[in-house]
Amino acid sequence: MFDKLIQASLKSRGFVLLVLVGLACSGVYSLLNLPIDAVPDITNVQVIALTDAPALGPEEVEQFITVPVENAMNGIPRIKEVRSITQFGFSSVTVVFEEGTDVYWARQLVNERLMQVREEIPEGFGSPSMGPIATGLGEIYLFEVKNAPDAKKPRSLMDLRTILDWEVARPLLSVPGVIEVNTFGGELKTYQVQLDPKRLLARGISVTEVFEALHRNNSNSGGGYIERNGQVRVIRAQGLVSSLKDIEEIVLHTTSSGTPIYVRDVGEVQFAPMIRQGVVTRDGRGEVVTATVLLLAGENGRVVVERVKSKLEEIRKKLPEGVVIDSYYDRATLINKAIGTVAKNLAEGGFLVIVVLLVLLGNLKAGLIVALAIPLSMLFAGNLMLYFGIAGSLMSLGAIDFGLIVDSAVIVIENCVSHLAHARPGQRGVDVVRRATLEVRRPVVYGVGIITLVHLPLLALEGVEGKMFRPMAATLIFALTGSLLLSLTATPVLASYFLKPGLSERDTWVIRIAKWFYRPMLGWAQTRPLLVTLTVLLMLGATVPVAMNLGGEFIPKLDEGDLVLDLTRPPDASLTEAASDTSRLEKALLAAFPKEIRTIVSASGRPEIGLDPAAVNTTECYVYLTEPDEWSKAASKEELIEQIDALTHKVLPGTTVVFSQPIELRFSDMLAGVKGDVGIGLYGDDLKILQEKAEEMARVLKGVHGAADVKALEVLGLPAMQIAIDRKRIARYGINASDVLDVIQAVGGKNVGQVVEGQRRFTMQVRFTAEYRDNVEAIRRLMIADPQGRMIPLEDLADIKLEEGVYEIWRKNRQRRVMITVNVRGRDLAGFVAEAQKKVNEKVELPSGYILEWGGTFENLQSATRRLMIVVPIALAMIFLLLFATFGSVKLGLLIFISVPLGAIGGVMSLWLRGMNFSISAGVGFIALSGVAVLDGLVLVAAIRQLIEGGRPVGDAVREASLSRLRPILMTGLVASLGFVPMAFSHGAGAEVQRPLATVVIGGLITSMFLKLIVLPVIYPWFDPGLPVPEPDSYEDEGDGEADFDTEES
Repeated sequence: MFDKLIQASLKSRGFVLLVLVGLACSGVYSLLNLPIDAVPDITNVQVIALTDAPALGPEEVEQFITVPVENAMNGIPRIKEVRSITQFGFSSVTVVFEEGTDVYWARQLVNERLMQVREEIPEGFGSPSMGPIATGLGEIYLFEVKNAPDAKKPRSLMDLRTILDWEVARPLLSVPGVIEVNTFGGELKTYQVQLDPKRLLARGISVTEVFEALHRNNSNSGGGYIERNGQVRVIRAQGLVSSLKDIEEIVLHTTSSGTPIYVRDVGEVQFAPMIRQGVVTRDGRGEVVTATVLLLAGENGRVVVERVKSKLEEIRKKLPEGVVIDSYYDRATLINKAIGTVAKNLAEGGFLVIVVLLVLLGNLKAGLIVALAIPLSMLFAGNLMLYFGIAGSLMSLGAIDFGLIVDSAVIVIENCVSHLAHARPGQRGVDVVRRATLEVRRPVVYGVGIITLVHLPLLALEGVEGKMFRPMAATLIFALTGSLLLSLTATPVLASYFLKPGLSERDTWVIRIAKWFYRPMLGWAQTRPLLVTLTVLLMLGATVPVAMNLGGEFIPKLDEGDLVLDLTRPPDASLTEAASDTSRLEKALLAAFPKEIRTIVSASGRPEIGLDPAAVNTTECYVYLTEPDEWSKAASKEELIEQIDALTHKVLPGTTVVFSQPIELRFSDMLAGVKGDVGIGLYGDDLKILQEKAEEMARVLKGVHGAADVKALEVLGLPAMQIAIDRKRIARYGINASDVLDVIQAVGGKNVGQVVEGQRRFTMQVRFTAEYRDNVEAIRRLMIADPQGRMIPLEDLADIKLEEGVYEIWRKNRQRRVMITVNVRGRDLAGFVAEAQKKVNEKVELPSGYILEWGGTFENLQSATRRLMIVVPIALAMIFLLLFATFGSVKLGLLIFISVPLGAIGGVMSLWLRGMNFSISAGVGFIALSGVAVLDGLVLVAAIRQLIEGGRPVGDAVREASLSRLRPILMTGLVASLGFVPMAFSHGAGAEVQRPLATVVIGGLITSMFLKLIVLPVIYPWFDPGLPVPEPDSYEDEGDGEADFDTEES
């Protein structure tokens, strides 16, 4: 097949050039339209069910909402796990599905179950709904709506929040690719009736009567239509309230004398903020109003950000005077930094590859023809990436080595140069190129095939590691496929045009020096095969303990350039205290690090859309940093973290601090429901026992070397007023429990309808005035009306006591759990977990029925390691099978296969020398290395075999082939390794993920290349003493041709 492709290309050279132009145009179009993001989206397929139940405590929410919702999910196909968080007045149930599940299909099934469970939840306890289709990469643009510095009449937090909700957020929802705009902070406007218990008592009005009157007096109706004089007239009845005055004029009761009692007679009607579960502060200025634009899963983040910015420009023109929009986080910035790192690495790598080609080939035209394979292969890959929906990212584009891409073109062009240099007078250049290309088409096809095959098993990776490395494998396979096709079509066509017969093939000075060193070294080694073999075995043996002692981690953390401080205060901390604390911390940090910190935004509690169901006592403090070259107080991010940590504990003593990054935090939370490198789940029924054992484990973990930010989830400690209705007492007065509950609801605020202002809608709410809801004794004396109109104090109808209540309840797969989270610093993750597990097992004794589960990033490491133990042997087996297919000999296949452990020596030692842990990135590097290392061995053994088949003695054949193949072996090895050099030493955004992979490949190729040039020739006679072998393909029979290897030893 390939020989026909080569011959057809050289017969239709003009057509091939036309196809190249078409490929270039389509490739440019594809790359311009390719979805781009910093990293692959590793979020699992999940659906979140959210329920607001403002009147219920955590245990009631669990009993009446969370558990029914969890049970309703039973029987849905492809569910992997169900986990939940239950807090005061709120339930969040996350349903995680198996990979590959269509998210819309999953949402449809979950929605059907939610429709059923709504009937089981008592009326007034809340109605579950699904959260938006967002992922860990969903938060793409964050901004603040604020008063301009020169505003003549600054607006209140309530006004700013209203402007944000209705004049900014709503229009943004029309932007394609935006799934939600999550507004947070400020005060949510309500029409509030603040009841005065004394005035209610004086007029004999109950709270229930107020609720009913407001509900009955706020509706519209229709009376159909009538016909009059041949015309239709619609009958409309308007009874909706539209202003504070309308509410004040609602009649509650009429006295015996006919005097109406209005709402205004029992309380004040005014605009007031809804009870909040969260607050946002910024830069020490106090409370602010913010919004987060959420990206629809699967959309192009960079494109949607530009659409959002364009829409905001339109919105700015319509904002009220003195109100401005100030953005403080733009995902496009990180994307551009990451892609900038990729572009820089690829450009530098490409430059090094081209320089090496020119230096070693010694022919400018030949070098440029080979170099042309780089952009053309990338454009070919770009077409396939767009077709298969693979986004451009650090992983898909950043791990491409141009050295690998040009390997096939190097082999072809090097042989063409050799043949053209020895062409007979009168031979046409195109005929010489055809013969040269056909001669090496088998090693080219098999060589590229080997590198491609070793990456195929990466496509079988699952979970997080699959989403990280499948795009890389697919993109590299696309590029290699393109390079193979181009090396057999475009490369010979261009060679036939620009390289002429009789050109000089004199070795360059680099090759002459290399041969000058190599020739005596090879001769010395061939006379001492046992010594050489023993030396290599000793090197392998020395590598084993080094490999065993390499630390283990999942994937090096991507430096996003920003920080998140996850702060936890005592459970009884209020939002007012949170706003005060975060403002003080922001001022202190900005004063201490003016050149390092750009802005700080602190979000305490949760917004109205509870995708992250944070509790009131928790704060996510987003510290947005400047570029590192502007810093003056810290030399590295690790040093800056240490200084910020010390200052935070000084400003907020007693606060638990956990450091993370924006995207990392979201991924950790959405993937495992924990915010840390290691998450330990303790499962059981009794929350008190869970709390005690979690705190005990946290104390043990703090003593393990490398432990940082140790945090045990607090599930108890929330001060609560328990009001237990005494049914005997209410029966004595003829009072219903609902009458008592109405009064209690009025303490926190009961929603009784909506007020419509044009297109806007606001909640109408009833609450007692502040003096009667913020005082325990005042609550005890609240009055409830009996059927005779007598007013009975609440304390006479119920037992009221203060006690420590449940703060929040975490569950997974229908079991209660408490989480202990730990970050690991200054140590490898695997070693830390091994020691931590040992100490916890020794020092913490769990009661019967209570179990531990270790998860977080460590769980991903375990899963990936298990998968690699399957994938790596498959990759190695595929290499060997292809080698066997190439030579038809098990011995020769094993001989070439020795290149793999020779490469592993350098890969392991390079990680050790650079102080790097073994990670999944490094593991993928070893897989790639195994394919590249075999390629040179394949070329060398093929050359030896051809000389033996030509009648040369084994010893002479080995020596001549080794010297003649020195140039292509050096070229392929050097271009492949140098292509990774910028990646290995880069410090740009995202370079942390690429560095281990590049380090392994460079180190492995160096040892593989140099040891292979000595070891393979030395031990070749042991594997092939020159016995007859199957007839090889010949040019005369199959268009191949005898190899005319250059054996000149110049």
